[in-house]
Amino acid sequence: MESTPRKVVAYLTGEFPRVTDTWIRREIVGLTKRGISVHAFSVRRPGIDTRIDAEDSTDTPANPYVDTTYLLELARSPRLATSLLRLLLRRPRRLAAATRLAWATRRPGTKGTLYQLFYLLEAVLLADELERRGIQHLHNHLADSSCTVAMLAATITDVPFSFTIHGAAIFFEPYTWRLDEKIRRAAFVVAISNYARSQAAVFADNADFTKLHVVHCGVQPNRYQAISNAASGSRGDGGRLIFVGRLVAGKGVTVLLRALHQLNTSPLQPELSLTVVGDGPDRVMFEREATELGLGSQVSFVGSRSPAEVAGLLADADIFVLPSFSEGLPVVLMEAMASELPVVSTGIAGVPELVVHGETGLVVPPTDIQSLSEAIIRLAADPILRTELGVAGRKKVLAEFDSEIEAGKLVDLILRT
Repeated sequence: MESTPRKVVAYLTGEFPRVTDTWIRREIVGLTKRGISVHAFSVRRPGIDTRIDAEDSTDTPANPYVDTTYLLELARSPRLATSLLRLLLRRPRRLAAATRLAWATRRPGTKGTLYQLFYLLEAVLLADELERRGIQHLHNHLADSSCTVAMLAATITDVPFSFTIHGAAIFFEPYTWRLDEKIRRAAFVVAISNYARSQAAVFADNADFTKLHVVHCGVQPNRYQAISNAASGSRGDGGRLIFVGRLVAGKGVTVLLRALHQLNTSPLQPELSLTVVGDGPDRVMFEREATELGLGSQVSFVGSRSPAEVAGLLADADIFVLPSFSEGLPVVLMEAMASELPVVSTGIAGVPELVVHGETGLVVPPTDIQSLSEAIIRLAADPILRTELGVAGRKKVLAEFDSEIEAGKLVDLILRT
């Protein structure tokens, strides 16, 4: 006989499951372990190049992959008409209220109005599913379009909603995405860092400050091999660098390539190599730049890899480098630190809450090629420092960024609603 779930919760995001969003799956696993029944929804199905491989669709063998309902696929079926008719008959006033809210919170221009209509229709489908499945709470990841869908669906139904705010992209357009209205209507808001919470507070009424909570995106530390647990108890000679991330301008790959080129001009530098893990629209540009800088033999672009493969690549590296210009609080930094890999990162957004300069890693100013070069060479030349920072980094992740612990915080918030 199955036990009654503590609560039935719907999870919504724009694309799921993507290889870059393993933290969402870990969070779902953590909720499920604590007796929460989770129904996963996504606006669209991820593309083949970003999709999780079937063999990597679980975080642990004991936690099966969560099936996902795709709203755009429902919209192409007769379900849209039947859902709209059902809600017109059962909840005409709420549907009218959601329509007025959609109009009031639309983005500027004709395109913004048209997209808002799409979001409203997606919300109709989601609201109907919430009622059909007996959903008691709706949680959304990312505060842009999918959060608009969640807000409108919650207006149509009696189901309270909450959302996780990541940053930094949402803070570029907080007014057009009506972050203020979303915070006002949410049962609670989760920020992935103190930095994200502080920025959300800028757009919240004083009465809503207490809605803002910090729940980190976490990792499962036991998935990553610590140096101290490895058979040899050590890694290489300090020259193997690794970058993991989406290949877009904001990740600072250009700065990393130019730092590596600058180090090549120094007669004292050790032999360095760089593995670039990830894919994205700027990959060809970065590959061309590496060739133009004479780094062809030193830099390997290996493309997108599964979480298990990333863990293996981290285990084979000496230094992790993330020179981003814009971030929230990167999970990939947690993964590297869980591997006892010394890290170099830029001191932006929530990163200093994880990477404390000289204690759990090295922090450099964004876009500063010279500082990045100096940090890399400092670690490459000092095996004792690499070990000290690596051990301290893993301790930091274990204490503050374990996905199991963070999921428990989210469960507590959900059960209060």
